[in-house]
Formats: sequence, structure tokens, C-alpha cells
Amino acid sequence: MDRGDDAVSPVIATVLLLAITVLLSSMVFVMMSSTLDSVEKADPKASVSVRALSNGYHVITITSLDQSLDPSKVKWSIVNHSEGNLIEHSGFVDDSDVYGTVGQNISFHDRDAGWSLTKGDYFVIDCSSLGCNTGDHYFQLVDTGSSSLMVKVNMPATEN
Repeated sequence: MDRGDDAVSPVIATVLLLAITVLLSSMVFVMMSSTLDSVEKADPKASVSVRALSNGYHVITITSLDQSLDPSKVKWSIVNHSEGNLIEHSGFVDDSDVYGTVGQNISFHDRDAGWSLTKGDYFVIDCSSLGCNTGDHYFQLVDTGSSSLMVKVNMPATEN
């Protein structure tokens, strides 16, 4: 019997195949885990339009927003600049006395009813009751997830 025709024994071949498989899967895992760890969401960018109505209300409409946001993570504030940036009124968009209310001094209206802050949503602010139609006030929106100021608009706006 001539044993010169045999190649590597089946045991060694199996060990080599397992080693190659483990090595390749380890390399794929290392490559994929490094890309998944470095994914960061960019700060949201928004723009708004402001209309002052003759009855003392202001309507602040979100005209562009590059990502939808959770209303519980977006804080609104009305700030009196002439009093040293004194925050006179503030809260979160999802507050029960603001989100979807009618007849309140400050209300937020979710146009698509998707429980998110998106383009087309708007705030209605009764500046005559809140006193933000006199002096140097501004309205701001802050994304608390990234601690970034998204919107800062002066009030009162000119009447339309």
C-alpha cells in the first residue's frame, strides 16, 4: 500500500477549517463593532416663522426640521431679555397643559398627530395675557437630548 497519495488527515483539515472560520468571523465582528460604536446623531436644525395676530396671539410655525424629535425632550421657554435673560415661562412640548390644548396661554399643535415634533407643527402663544408683547422677549426651543438651541425668535413679531 502506497500512502503517498493521501493529503492532510481529516482531523487536521477540520481543525484548519474551524480556525479559518473563527478568524474570519472575528475580523468581521471587529470591523462592524467599530462602525456601530461611532454613530452619533447630529444636532437638530430647525427654522420657524412667526406671525403676530391682531388679538395678541403669536403663531410660531416650524417651517423646517431635519429630524423628528420626541416632544418630551424638547423644552420651550419665553425669556425676557430686558430683565437679564429671565425665563418667565417654560416647559416641555409634551406637557399636558401645552400639547394639543386649545384655549391655554401656550399650546402646541402636532399637525400629523404622530407624537413627534416635525415640520408644520406650531405653537400658539397668548402674548397679551403673558405680557410678552411688550419689552424685549424671545421664544426658544432647546433639544435636551443634545443640549442644543434649535430656535430663538424675537417677540413681539410684526402684525400680519
